[in-house]
Amino acid sequence: MELFTQEDGYYALTSLGTALIFDIIELIIVLFILRVRTSKEDRKSSVISARQLVYCSAALAIGFILSFVKIVHLPWGGSVTLCSMLFITLIGYWYGPRIGLMAAFAYGLLQFVQGGGSYMLSPLQVCMDYIFAFTALGLAGFFSNKKHGLVTGYIVAILVRGLFHSIGGYLFWMDYMPEDFPKALTFAYPIIYNYAYILLEGALTVVILLFPAVRNALARVKETALS
Repeated sequence: MELFTQEDGYYALTSLGTALIFDIIELIIVLFILRVRTSKEDRKSSVISARQLVYCSAALAIGFILSFVKIVHLPWGGSVTLCSMLFITLIGYWYGPRIGLMAAFAYGLLQFVQGGGSYMLSPLQVCMDYIFAFTALGLAGFFSNKKHGLVTGYIVAILVRGLFHSIGGYLFWMDYMPEDFPKALTFAYPIIYNYAYILLEGALTVVILLFPAVRNALARVKETALS
């Protein structure tokens, strides 16, 4: 029984491979329940609460659903979605980097199944385009207790995501550069390609976050998530 099929130099997930990925995600959820500790220093022995699990699961589900709502879709992968990255960074904003990074890792596996499972070149390519890139969204957790932490953490997280995509672009996708792309900018093609959609979605999301009603609503959600 094979997890991958090979054709013309690339690999694709079989149904068994897809099932295995979802089993891994389920295992991560179990680890959430059994192993992940809260970010509060005075609760060293407590595990993640049922409330935290519910909020994490809801944010992951919303983010994954919104990743299918593509406002702009680029031909070689990548798209501007309806603020899907925001809901993943919210987990780190609520609960800190430990839970944020683990949840973002699970989200990376979901994205791999959604978009990468049908076309992959190597394990390193999968890591750069999916595992490392989307796990980077959990970096927002390092700003959870900072002033303007949500916006700052979100910006840092999406920039690092773009960095991993760009590195993957240099390593694996330069051959797919359009022939009419300006020759003088060839060296920057992966950066321009990946940050074009990431920064556009980021800018739209930050504008939405600047609305007082949205900011106040998210502040109340965080209070509820932490109560």
